[in-house]
Amino acid sequence: MLLARGGGPAGRASPPLAALSQVLRLERSRRTAIVFPLQKLERYLAPGTDTAPFRLFQPGLAALQRSEALFRSGRGHPIDYVSSAVRMDHAPPPALPEVCFIGRSNVGKSSLIRALFSLAPEVEVRVSKTPGHTKKMNFFKVGKYFTLVDMPGYGYRSPQDFVEMVETYLQERHNLKRTFLLVDGVVGLQKTDHIAIEMLEEFGIPYVMVLTKIDRASRGLLLKNVLEIQEFVKESTQGCFPQLFLVSSVQFSGVHLIRCFVAHVTGNLPTVEAEKTC
Repeated sequence: MLLARGGGPAGRASPPLAALSQVLRLERSRRTAIVFPLQKLERYLAPGTDTAPFRLFQPGLAALQRSEALFRSGRGHPIDYVSSAVRMDHAPPPALPEVCFIGRSNVGKSSLIRALFSLAPEVEVRVSKTPGHTKKMNFFKVGKYFTLVDMPGYGYRSPQDFVEMVETYLQERHNLKRTFLLVDGVVGLQKTDHIAIEMLEEFGIPYVMVLTKIDRASRGLLLKNVLEIQEFVKESTQGCFPQLFLVSSVQFSGVHLIRCFVAHVTGNLPTVEAEKTC
């Protein structure tokens, strides 16, 4: 569940590694693991494995810094909670490019959004220990640039009107630029995830898969899940971006890259150069 309250930057300090300047102080291999966690797995691939899906989105340092600035609140650039809605007629006007985050209950969605907004201390993100805590669509406006939507979780304790709420949003929200489908990196794709994928494919919604909680998975298990999901994406999807995004909201692995991808797909980072990053 996400809430925004007044209190300004003094209300909460940014956690370690929330800013790129902190990451750049680390030694090189550690920096790469934080910014590009998927690449860390490449060295363990069998010879002949196609590595192209591991490096499709590889922004340089300048692009990462520009996108971070969008997620850092300041004078003239507020990041605000706008409203919550259970029906589209309660949703804010579709004035800005929009991205939404969706996934199973307890997949770590609110934890990831808290990490993304960690440089905006006035945006208070509450992470419940009870699965299925988010019951409404929560809209957050990032300056004049884009809106981020936290969708209710599906599966355990999902709202009774979940399907109607989400289907209507996906079909009617014409400013939606990308859906971020979160998948538990420990257990991989589940039956409910496949239902969500079928819905996105049916509606022709462009989406990307994000594997969460990678700090809880062994290297072997994570690599197994990554390769299986990559194969599934290649063989069974049309609208999914071929590269997976790996994140740990605890270690901040992958958070900087997702910020950059959000900025890119919302048109706020129109050109992303593949340059030397760290």
